[in-house]
Amino acid sequence: MGRATLHPPVAATLAVGLRQLVADGRLPVGGRLPAERELAAALGVSRVTVTSAYRRLREDGWARSRTGAGTWTSLPDRSGVVAAFVPGSPRDGTVDLTYASPSGPPEVAEAYAAALEALPHLLPGHGYAAGGLADLRARVAERMTGRGLPTTTEQVLVTTGASAAISGALRAVVRRGDGVLVEHPTWPNAVDKLRAQGARVVPVPRDPAAPQGTGGFPAALDRAARETAPALAYLVPDFANPTGAVLTVDERRRVVASLHGRGVVVLADETLADLALDEDDPALRPPLASVGPDGAVLTAGSLSKSVWAGLRVGWLRGEPSLLARVAAAATREHGSLPVVDQLAACVLLDRLDDALVGRRERLREQRDVLVDALRERLPTWEVPRPPGGLSLWCRLPRGTSSSAVTEAAERHGLFLSTGSRFGVGHAFDEHLRLPFTQPVPVLLDAVERLVRAAADADRAWGAPTTSRTGAVLG
Repeated sequence: MGRATLHPPVAATLAVGLRQLVADGRLPVGGRLPAERELAAALGVSRVTVTSAYRRLREDGWARSRTGAGTWTSLPDRSGVVAAFVPGSPRDGTVDLTYASPSGPPEVAEAYAAALEALPHLLPGHGYAAGGLADLRARVAERMTGRGLPTTTEQVLVTTGASAAISGALRAVVRRGDGVLVEHPTWPNAVDKLRAQGARVVPVPRDPAAPQGTGGFPAALDRAARETAPALAYLVPDFANPTGAVLTVDERRRVVASLHGRGVVVLADETLADLALDEDDPALRPPLASVGPDGAVLTAGSLSKSVWAGLRVGWLRGEPSLLARVAAAATREHGSLPVVDQLAACVLLDRLDDALVGRRERLREQRDVLVDALRERLPTWEVPRPPGGLSLWCRLPRGTSSSAVTEAAERHGLFLSTGSRFGVGHAFDEHLRLPFTQPVPVLLDAVERLVRAAADADRAWGAPTTSRTGAVLG
């Protein structure tokens, strides 16, 4: 929270901001909120304002208090909120755009049927495969090699989704207090993982609309690396979440060369790499690890976005010695990986290129419908058309808060994530991420609900009248 995020009625906007921090997981449930006097001083508002905001939170079930003991965060009964950056339970008559994951295609069920047929051949064994089934690792290695990154089976570790691959890489490379560069905005769960690891998050601005030839993102990364001496950089080179930004071939070479030269390991998240919607030539987007020396780049990937998030199969590519450390830590946590899931993943990888044709076609149509509808119905919003990925990164009119729009949208049965969830501090409150993973009729319905919510937010909050400077808490 910061003074710049508040505007009349200040108590109400403060309550909304605190509620969003709890709802999307940035404030833990059961965590103690600052004392009223402390928060009032930090934000430069009256204590009466904070008291009023806390009272509203308690009335709505987002906080609880004991006289003389303080105020703690909580969740209202039947709220449906998970309090983390994952989808909540489905709610009838609502549209949920808080997550960017497509529905599962029929090929998933077919792959599991084939996996069950293959399972008897493995039953005589003990079922443990710490690094993943050799057949699956070989398929992942073959796919990476086909994209221009020569890879052996020994360089691939299978994980429970890309999330586990990223967590394992962080544990292997980052120590408490180390700095980690992240593009800004970025995937929220990456920041959460870094903070849990005790790392210093170093945000580096990445603007997909920035003109080429000005140094741009690679120059900003190099400058941040020189000034902060980080251990690692977490990057999404292809269709970054939430912006959809893509690193050019030249930018990839510059990024890897400068960071490797400063002793910074790069962790490339390739979860979205298969979702190019405007061009299909992978030579235009070589894997980040293919433009640097061995060991300079770790690569995480999965089938969660290209196939289905319910299929928890991912992988990490790196040097075998590092993968052995990651595998050892993972084995201590969960023993081994589900065999049937890995067998199904083998089938899906064999058919992935054919399946991606239909998936890209549907996503392209959904993206274009959503962009066109937003530009028509909300003409004061900036709505870019990303070249791939799963979501739009919209800039709201100056002075419009995504927290206010998000709260108003809930009253119309539309659930959104605030723009600030994708940043550090209170950055990006004037943005909204809108996934285009739902069917066209659902997206058009969502736009109409969003139009009503935006109008409600304008009437309820009005334009901010406070300055953009002031104390920042946290």
